[in-house]
Amino acid sequence: MKKTCLLIGCLLLVSALPLNAQNIKALVGGTLIDGFGGKPVYNSVIIIENERIKTVGTVGATPIPKNAEIISTEGMSVLPGLWDMHVHLMINGHSDYDHWDSAYMKDFEKVIMPASAHQLLMAGVTSARDLGGPLEASVNTKKRIDKGEIPGPTLYVSGPFIQHKPYPHTEAYRWGVNGVEDARAKVRKIAAAGVNVVKLIDQDEMTLEEAQAVVDEAHKLNLPVVGHAHRPNEIRVGMKIGVDCFEHTGLSSSPEYLEDIMQLIKERTAQMNKGPFFWTPTVEGLYNYEYVRDNPEKLDDESWHLDMPDYIIKDIRESLKYPARMPYFQLTPVRRPTLERKINQLKNAGVVLLVGTDSGIPMKFHSQSTWNELDVWVNKFGFDPMYAIKAATYWPALAMRADKEYGTISEGKYADIIAVKGDVLRYINLLQKVDLVYKHGKKVK
Repeated sequence: MKKTCLLIGCLLLVSALPLNAQNIKALVGGTLIDGFGGKPVYNSVIIIENERIKTVGTVGATPIPKNAEIISTEGMSVLPGLWDMHVHLMINGHSDYDHWDSAYMKDFEKVIMPASAHQLLMAGVTSARDLGGPLEASVNTKKRIDKGEIPGPTLYVSGPFIQHKPYPHTEAYRWGVNGVEDARAKVRKIAAAGVNVVKLIDQDEMTLEEAQAVVDEAHKLNLPVVGHAHRPNEIRVGMKIGVDCFEHTGLSSSPEYLEDIMQLIKERTAQMNKGPFFWTPTVEGLYNYEYVRDNPEKLDDESWHLDMPDYIIKDIRESLKYPARMPYFQLTPVRRPTLERKINQLKNAGVVLLVGTDSGIPMKFHSQSTWNELDVWVNKFGFDPMYAIKAATYWPALAMRADKEYGTISEGKYADIIAVKGDVLRYINLLQKVDLVYKHGKKVK
C-alpha cells in the first residue's frame, strides 16, 4: 500500500488541544474503502470519539488528538462493517429442519440465536437482517444486542414469515393469513412487537387483496416489505403490490428470468422517483453446494462452534455426514448453471443488488457465509470488488433506512469498522479472516 509518511511521523501531528474524558481512538495508516464506491484513501486516519466517527482524513493532514489510543492499520484494508441482508439466526447449518425445530426450538432465544449473532459479528458482520423467526425470540435477541447484554450485529428483524398458510409444524415462526383484515392484523401485531421489516412469502398463493393488505399496512407503519422471488408468479404479484426488496434468485431451473418479468423489473428501475429497487439474490449457498459436497473438510472449520453447546455441535455434524444425500440440495446441480445469468439480468436491468446469504441453511454457517457470497460475486461472476463491497455496506444501510447512522466510514456515523491484512480489492477472500472489528466504537475483535 502507498505510503506518504511513516506512522511515527504522523504522530508528530498530535493536537495539543485539551481533551475531556471522552474515549478517543485513531485508526492510522490503512487503505480506506469508505463504502461510497470511490477511490480508496491511502494512509488513512479515522478518529473515533466514543461510539461515532469524528474525523476521516489522511496521515500528514489530519491532527490526532493528544490522548487518543492509536491503532495501527498499516498494511490493512479498512472498511465499514459488513451487512448481511438475509440471515436466519434460529438455524445454523443443520440439514434436517423438522428435527432442528422439534429438538431445539426451546433453545432458539437463549442459545442458538445469540450464538449465531456472535458468529456473524466475529466474521465482520456488524449489521444483519434476520428474516424469519419466532416473534418474541427475534425481538428479544435484537433488544439484548442493542443493550450490550450479548455480542452481535445490529439486527433488523422480521419475526415470523407472513404467508398464505404455514407449513406443517412451523406455526411458531410462519403465520398464515385468512382474509384482508387478518392480513392487516398480523402486520400490526408484529409491528407493535418491534420488528423492522415484514417478510412476505408465497404471496402468489394469497388472494391479491390479502397480499396488497400486507404491503399497505406495513408501509402505513413505515416498515419495508421483502418478498420471496422463487417463482415467476411470486415476482409478478410482488411487483404489483409494491414489495420493496426481493429475496433469492428462484427455485426454477429455467435458464433466465422470463421476458415479462424482466419488463416489469425494467419498468420499475426506470421509475427513479420511487428510489432504488433492491434485490438480495443469495446465490452462494446453491453455487458452492457441489464444491462443499465434494470437499467436505470445509465443514470442519470450528468457527461455527462459537457459543454452541457440544451436544448441538455433535448433532449438526452428524446431520452433515452425507452431504450428497441431502434432499434440500438435490435440484441444485440443475439450478446452479442459471444463477450467473439471472443475477446479471438483474444487475444489467438496474436493480440494486444487496449481499445476503440465507445463512443458517444446511452447511451454511454464520461464521462463513458472508465472505463466501462476496467471493462468488467477485471471483466466479466477475463483479467489480468495489461494487460487491458497496452491496454489503452502503446499499444495505440505505435499503433499511439506516444510512444516516451506518453503511459508510464518514463523519457522524457509528464507528462500525473492520480491517483485514492485505488488499481486499485484489483478494476479496481475505475477508474470510477479519483481523479487527469495531462496533459502535468498541473493539470486539
